[in-house]
Amino acid sequence: MVHLHVRDQTTSEPAFQKELYAEIISGIRKKNRDLVICVSTSGRMVSEFEKRSECLDLTGELKPDFGSLTLSSLNFNKQASINSPDMIKALAQKMLDNGIRPELEVFDLGMINYASYLIRKELIKPPYYFSLILGNIACAQANLLSLGLMIKELPNNSIWSAGGIGNDQLKMNSLGLIAGGGVRVGLEDNIYFDAERKRLATNRELIERIVQVAKALECIPYSHKEVRQVLGLQS
Repeated sequence: MVHLHVRDQTTSEPAFQKELYAEIISGIRKKNRDLVICVSTSGRMVSEFEKRSECLDLTGELKPDFGSLTLSSLNFNKQASINSPDMIKALAQKMLDNGIRPELEVFDLGMINYASYLIRKELIKPPYYFSLILGNIACAQANLLSLGLMIKELPNNSIWSAGGIGNDQLKMNSLGLIAGGGVRVGLEDNIYFDAERKRLATNRELIERIVQVAKALECIPYSHKEVRQVLGLQS
């Protein structure tokens, strides 16, 4: 499963335009039609619903399988991610209407409670896919107790992956595997390969390292087709 963000080709600044997503998705589909694709509806750089949800308008071969859905507002080190209740519900409704599944991004326990609220409102359907992201300065910290509490509160029919911010990424990925879940790994949450932050990472390096950890724990990664079956997606 790949979680995509796009950048303006002139300024290299984060962008939202569906045409940029279309170019990336088209290239991926030519290489592998079964790879699960998630687009970002992040509110860190844009606040308008029309911009945040533009990537959900893609159709046909370009339609993503998932869209990210952060379930509350939160503060990062230097900026806020504003996700009002109305915005969350509007994004969830558009995903539901367009046949796109939400990647439920949660940074603390309360966000899982809000997911249960969306379930009661019939805005999200099972199986539910959660990304549990720990270690952000203003949210759940990256430790075994916090992860365990989050897993315990997940609704029935949930599938989850564990991720960590910065130096906590490898630790939370490993704990996620031990606890029987998946991993969220990559440069969005951690740009360094080493704890001393002397070496910049690549997505490939971060993935290959956690695959080695998984194999050492005798955890066998799903194939693309197996992931689709688990998540209830069409092949």
